[in-house]
Amino acid sequence: MPARFEGKTALITGGASGIGRATALLLASEGAHCVLADISEAGLAETRDAIESQGQSATAVVCNVVDREQCFAAVERAVHATGRLDVLCNVAGTGHMRHTTEVEEADWRQVLGVNLDGPFFLCQAAIPHLTQHPKSAIVNVASVAGLIGQAYCAAYCASKAALVSLTKTLAIEYAKTGLRTNCVCPGGVSTPILARFAAPSDADPDYLRRLGLIPKITRPEEVAETIAFLACDDARSINGVAVPMDFGLTAG
Repeated sequence: MPARFEGKTALITGGASGIGRATALLLASEGAHCVLADISEAGLAETRDAIESQGQSATAVVCNVVDREQCFAAVERAVHATGRLDVLCNVAGTGHMRHTTEVEEADWRQVLGVNLDGPFFLCQAAIPHLTQHPKSAIVNVASVAGLIGQAYCAAYCASKAALVSLTKTLAIEYAKTGLRTNCVCPGGVSTPILARFAAPSDADPDYLRRLGLIPKITRPEEVAETIAFLACDDARSINGVAVPMDFGLTAG
């Protein structure tokens, strides 16, 4: 296995499970010191133990990404761990499927808070540290829902589309520093969050078939591999892209 992240520090949100855990395990296996951030203390401990069982080191930080102060504290903890920060992976996410007229304000704000506010706060906190190193990277986990509309997913689509746009904005704004910012846009991924995307009981089946929600599911490890590629120097010419991982759903 190539050591693409030897001597580097990576902060990964959503590190307690799913794509975040898979990303942390992969980056750690390639030499990174991984700082894991999540609201689940137990899940963080499991990921940290899994990394340490491989002979690598990791730091766990309990962090609710909707809280700006906690995001800044997580970044400071990451920098304190090794004296540097090279990679930020904004993986934490949430969502649901509901009729738009039935989405409660609290639910709307929670989805926007986790999926958009959190990555923004973390980028704000991390960029001054990332730009100290000319081969640093931010990788955001958006979604196919950020590229096309999906019925019953108003909050989720809005947050992920905004995250794609934020990615492109940062890519342009900080290109001259050597910091690259990209995002991946998976379709359905076999993670705990997938269970939350249960369609309303009266959902129109034509809409569900159109979105290809049923036939093909991506594994977290596949998304982690794409994140790792975008974060490493092999992708040095790639900046500001949104990579679909949807079996061709958005191709036409």
